[in-house]
Amino acid sequence: MESEEKIRVFLSDFDFQVNQVGGIFKTLERRESAFGKQPVSSEMVESTGYWLHNLYCAFEDLFKLVAGFWENSISDNGGFHINLLKRMRTEVKGIRPPLISQETFTHLSELRGFRHVFRHAYAYGLDDERVAFLLKRVTKWKEVVFNDLSRFRKTISMSVPQ
Repeated sequence: MESEEKIRVFLSDFDFQVNQVGGIFKTLERRESAFGKQPVSSEMVESTGYWLHNLYCAFEDLFKLVAGFWENSISDNGGFHINLLKRMRTEVKGIRPPLISQETFTHLSELRGFRHVFRHAYAYGLDDERVAFLLKRVTKWKEVVFNDLSRFRKTISMSVPQ
């Protein structure tokens, strides 16, 4: 397959994963309106935590797609998750622009931290206020993140003849 065709396939996969992220954001936006109504059940907190966890996992799947296509190596050693996130804010000169800005990196790093807590919360549960706080923050920075993704896609697609 020619490189032009490979980039088209990459862009299709990229668009699919961005749509997955968008779908999770829609679910979280519905949850945010429910959080405005008191009282919030522990099941709602746990379910919202699950969707926040899934949001970061969907972003990480997107990062793996980008790293795998453009750099051809993803090592799964210590610090994998933070190193993958750092790589996405980095331009690879002559290969690809950064996927995300420093601002988006900061937001996603906070979400990455929550994902870690969520995976290990079976012994003590989730903090209602922390989940509500993070939910509100996540829905606020949605546009910033999608602007970064759109900028990246536009830059890559400009390299493919129409």
